[in-house]
Amino acid sequence: MPRLIINGTVHELVEELITIGRGPDNTIVISDSSVSSHHAQLQRVGENYRLKDLGSTNGTRVNGIPVTETTLRFDDRIRFGATEARYEADAIGSQPPPQIQEVEARPAKLSAVLAGFANASPFLHQKDQQDTVRSAILAGLAVILLIFLGSMIAVLLMHAPAP
Repeated sequence: MPRLIINGTVHELVEELITIGRGPDNTIVISDSSVSSHHAQLQRVGENYRLKDLGSTNGTRVNGIPVTETTLRFDDRIRFGATEARYEADAIGSQPPPQIQEVEARPAKLSAVLAGFANASPFLHQKDQQDTVRSAILAGLAVILLIFLGSMIAVLLMHAPAP
């Protein structure tokens, strides 16, 4: 349910037409000398409320902008004269949940990759990596490792005790 919060007081907006002002005959009475006796009105239009300034002396502002008429949105900051207010549309959970619809799952008719389809992965596939410099470095390191292991075995055999 939409509501208007003025000076910490929550006003539930349930009527089609709501008048706001200092006068006691208003739907929402604001006791502030900067508010006109009949300052503004809220008119329900579908799910929302439309704010209309009724020719007030100090004017009406929505989110800091002077207005004569506007549709209110969630969390709009309204200023009637010097009095601050906040508009809240229907709170989450105050409306019934949406109806659950059954979805039919069907297998794809075609599982081939479409023409022009590009892989979006930042990592290249192994078959796409044709880096000859890297292959040469790896081969060189393998040869060096074999030479090192061979020389270590030779050193161990030279210093091994005779049987």
